Amino acid sequence: MGATLNLEPLDGVTFGAWVHDLDVRTLDDTTFEALHEAWMHYALLLFPDQFLTKQEQDTFAARFGKLEFKAAAISNVTRGGKVHSADDDDIVKSLKGNQGWHFDSTYMPVQAKGAVFTAELVPPGGGDTAWADMRAAYDELNDDDRQFVDSHQALHSLYYSQGRAGLLPTKNEDGGYGMYGYHDEAVSLRPMTKVHPITGRTNLCIGRHAHDVVGLDKDESTAVIDRLNDEACQAPRTYQHQWTAGEAVIWDNRCIMHKGVPWKMDEPRIMWHTRIAGEPETEAALNHQGVSTETAPMGSLQFEVE
Repeated sequence: MGATLNLEPLDGVTFGAWVHDLDVRTLDDTTFEALHEAWMHYALLLFPDQFLTKQEQDTFAARFGKLEFKAAAISNVTRGGKVHSADDDDIVKSLKGNQGWHFDSTYMPVQAKGAVFTAELVPPGGGDTAWADMRAAYDELNDDDRQFVDSHQALHSLYYSQGRAGLLPTKNEDGGYGMYGYHDEAVSLRPMTKVHPITGRTNLCIGRHAHDVVGLDKDESTAVIDRLNDEACQAPRTYQHQWTAGEAVIWDNRCIMHKGVPWKMDEPRIMWHTRIAGEPETEAALNHQGVSTETAPMGSLQFEVE
């Protein structure tokens, strides 16, 4: 008989659930199987009162697959305690770029499977995270839009998304950026829809990194992606979470988008992000088939984004 979880689905939205009375450090195999099943159904799971160390967070994330990278600080606070708040600061640029809807690592050769995210220091003025259900968004498309996205592909690039927002970081002495996601591989080409490899459900695959739909000129492409993003990320398909220190979440990056929510950047915020690598067989871009997550260019984790 399988384990029984104390699940509380999020009220009024199409996805997500709280998982109560569970310490993710001590999951036996039966409980993990039940948790994974819940993850496949809800796509976003939230765990109160965990207070994980970085190693514990990584160990929990690794139950779901290989790691794209271990726990990295998503923070405007450096190790020396300095709070970064200036508009021209590279840390601030990265954090502000994240305040647009996106999937993680669609700009990499292999899209991430998911992420574990934890809260260490939460600013009093906000610093929320929001998620959007791209399965429900696809289900709500009209016939013309569904036919369009089912038959088109788009490029995905961090250079594009940060550049469009005017938030590219400072170039290094070699004339490049040398930060995570600014790789020198071919720009990833992805279908505008994705079929989940386990559930079989279809979802939109767009977000701020998507651009240059194949077969459209730039203006047409930008207009259609912006419209689809705007229409997709509406209630009841979105949830905005107000963090409490010690909380942990895991989301399925294959079917839900997320974004950071602006806060007063002179207020310190410290979060930790462990990214779960996608399987190349199902998450590789069309032009990166056969690539290994172990050989894909990762770059520096400096200023890694949420």
